[in-house]
Amino acid sequence: MTLKDTTLGDSPLERRCRLGLPKGSLQDATIRMMRRAGWNISVSERSYFPAVNDDELEIVLLRAQEIPRYVEDGVLDAGITGLDNIHENNADIHEICELLYSKATSKPYRWVLAVPKGSEIRSAKDLEGKRIATELVNVTNRYLEKHGVKAEVEFSWGATEVKVPALVDAIVEGTETGSTLRAHGLEIIDELLSSTTRFIANRASWEDEWKREKLSNMATLLQGAMQAEGKVGLKMNAPREGLDQIAQMLPAMQTPTISPLADEGWVALEIIADESRVRDLIPLLLRAGATGIIEYPLNKVIA
Repeated sequence: MTLKDTTLGDSPLERRCRLGLPKGSLQDATIRMMRRAGWNISVSERSYFPAVNDDELEIVLLRAQEIPRYVEDGVLDAGITGLDNIHENNADIHEICELLYSKATSKPYRWVLAVPKGSEIRSAKDLEGKRIATELVNVTNRYLEKHGVKAEVEFSWGATEVKVPALVDAIVEGTETGSTLRAHGLEIIDELLSSTTRFIANRASWEDEWKREKLSNMATLLQGAMQAEGKVGLKMNAPREGLDQIAQMLPAMQTPTISPLADEGWVALEIIADESRVRDLIPLLLRAGATGIIEYPLNKVIA
């Protein structure tokens, strides 16, 4: 049975969006993000169709590299994948929004040209007649074409960094920090593509009013979950006479929310702050006269 064989009902009560989520290295980070946005996904070890607490969604776990093609073909209504995979598939899709998260950091995933340290290859022009290994064959070929260079590009099934210099002259490899490349004695000489995660839709699905509204609402909540990453809320009481001093300490997103209390000499303050700053901030607030300080986690911040 294929993905297309599993049809859905057509009545309004049975309408669903079929959503592709990345299986593999991005899977855990994606499921955590979805949970913060309001969707609890239960993954079975042997199933590619996890359960979700939303009757309007059907989720399919697929390799991120495959998702753009299935979205373009209409097998999936929408999906989460990397910009690199969209470019590699040359997929004609609608991009709903960017989601700034990854498996390790919030930095873009960079596809770079790397060679052994001391290599004679110092630029794209030096690749003429050379052999290059990569998972991004189409992107690499377009890069060579742009520079007017002819080289042999072969698909790599993984462990690409160990293939130079014994098997190939250079590699085009994805990296977040560059640490793995450096550990294998490689140096980066150029960057082909900077990739972040994207929420994408099939163009026909996006033209469907119900699906467009569903996916737009999802995008709002997913971006809210991203905005809340690494942030917490702080509540406290503050004496009016020390309010200016305390307010100047608060790293609010805009300005702190200030509410009057029954005791006219005091007010309540509420802010959103970077969690990394709160450890140092709370003692300062206490010394400035704030009391009843409460720190609480955030799932979503909708600006």
